[in-house]
Amino acid sequence: MKLDIVNIEGSKTGRTVELPDEIFAADPHDHSIWLAVKQHLAARRQGTHKVKTRAEVKGSSKKLHKQKGTGGSRKGNIRNPLYKGGGTVFGPKPHGYDIKLNRKVKDLAKIGALSNKASENRIVVVEDINMAEPATGKFSQIIHTIVPESRRTLFVMPEYDENVYKSYRNVPEICGTVLSDINTYDILNADTLVFTESAAKVFEGQEQEEATAK
Repeated sequence: MKLDIVNIEGSKTGRTVELPDEIFAADPHDHSIWLAVKQHLAARRQGTHKVKTRAEVKGSSKKLHKQKGTGGSRKGNIRNPLYKGGGTVFGPKPHGYDIKLNRKVKDLAKIGALSNKASENRIVVVEDINMAEPATGKFSQIIHTIVPESRRTLFVMPEYDENVYKSYRNVPEICGTVLSDINTYDILNADTLVFTESAAKVFEGQEQEEATAK
C-alpha cells in the first residue's frame, strides 16, 4: 500500500511511503478486535466500588431482646441487614476487571483495526512535525489543515517529543501516542490516523527486513 506524504500545509511533497499489505491490507479478525477493545475498556475501570457489611457499620452489638418468649421474630443487633442503617449482604467489593489477552491476539486485533482504517482511506502520512516550543493553537491548526473533516484524530509519532505532546494534550479532538504504544481501541475510536513520516517508515523498514530474511 503506497501513500503520499503531505506537508503541514496539506500539500503533497512528492515523496511516498510503502506500507506493508500484511498489516494494512489484511482481513480483519472481528473477534480479536472485540476482545482487545473489551480488555482496554475493562482495564480503565477502577473497581473501587464498596459497601459496608454488618461488621463495618456503626451501631451497638448488643442483642435487641431475648431469643424466645417475645412473640416476635429473632433479632440480633441493630446492625442487622434488615434494619435501616444496617450492613449490606453480598454487596460489591473492590476488585480488578483486567482481562488477560495473549500478545498474538492483541497484534491480530491491531492489524485488523489498521486494515479497516486503510480500507476506508482514513490514514494520512505527514512530514515530521518539529515544535521549538509548545504551541497548542499552531499544532491544532496543522492537524485541521491536514484532515479538516476529522472529528477525532489519532496522531502517531515514532518516539516521545515533549513539545509536541504539550501542544496537543489539551485538544479534545486530538489523541496522540508513540508508535510502540498504539492500541486497537484508540485506532477504532479515531476518525483518522495521522502518521508522521518517521513513524510510517518504521513499517517500511520492517517490511524490508522481512524481505531480506526470506
